[in-house]
Amino acid sequence: MKIIDYIRSAAAADKRSAMPVLSFPGVQKMNVTVRELTADSNLQANAMKVVADSTPDSLASVSFMDLSVEAEAFGACVRFSDDEVPTITGQLVSDEDEANALEVPEVGAARTGICVEGIRLAKEKITNRPVFAGCIGPYSLAGRLMDVTEIMYLCFDEPETVEIVLNKATEFLINYINAFKAAGADGIVIAEPLAGLLSPAMNEEFSIPYMEKIIKAVQTEEFAVIYHNCGNSVNRQLDEIFGLNAAAYHFGNAVSMTEVLENAPEDAVCMGNIDPAGQFAGGTPESIYEDTMNLLKACEGRKNFIISSGCDIPPHAKWENIDSFFKAVADYNAK
Repeated sequence: MKIIDYIRSAAAADKRSAMPVLSFPGVQKMNVTVRELTADSNLQANAMKVVADSTPDSLASVSFMDLSVEAEAFGACVRFSDDEVPTITGQLVSDEDEANALEVPEVGAARTGICVEGIRLAKEKITNRPVFAGCIGPYSLAGRLMDVTEIMYLCFDEPETVEIVLNKATEFLINYINAFKAAGADGIVIAEPLAGLLSPAMNEEFSIPYMEKIIKAVQTEEFAVIYHNCGNSVNRQLDEIFGLNAAAYHFGNAVSMTEVLENAPEDAVCMGNIDPAGQFAGGTPESIYEDTMNLLKACEGRKNFIISSGCDIPPHAKWENIDSFFKAVADYNAK
């Protein structure tokens, strides 16, 4: 499949396509915990299949946005719980010596092998749409290794130290994404939310060059890179972001989707941005229906827009709200 053409054709079609970042709520239908899911490739594949079967109108099956996996492979500590997505705790790298000593892990370390195998199994089960794997972006990974607050100071005080970690993160991510590609994935959603807190100049120094290197190394006509950034500074970073030449760009609800589209090149497919916490998890079927319909109307006529959630939909999101989101899209298309 020429996956980039597939995405662009869907965005340009008269009827709107939807592709929410939806996978973790599958635990509700399977009666398993998030902790169990993150440790088992079979459960991950089954959850993606359950979600795909429950959302026949979704453009693609999107894997889990678990941004602890790659940092754990480097040796970072992870906090697991039954109900929440795992998180990184502590600081693994605090100075240049520790940055130089940091070893680039092999793909398969910690849970990375589980995630790759989960995608391989999901591709066997889901045959009616593309399957996208997921991973963290380079600056966001460096932030989890160096502490998300401390890295901001280090960017000013010890930029060389940050660059050492970024280079190692980028090397690993290219290998990791290529493993997903070899497992059959049609593309990857790369989550770089921490870069969304940077100024345009800092983003251009500490995220964009490393993202460019990754995209050039892995993206082909048959394998798409979708860049995700849900930070609130995105609207000031758009020129640099759209220069990445990703297959598509996924934005969070901290920014205006219409403003993003007004500043996007016509051939830059943009996705977003219904509030995952406020609407999918905390809203009502009526409120998310209205929000979805309003966004569809606001973006009417755009030939480079695919409606989505603003970020990963939480495990506890209500399925009646998810169903209402898709109903709104169907009703909009029917009109």
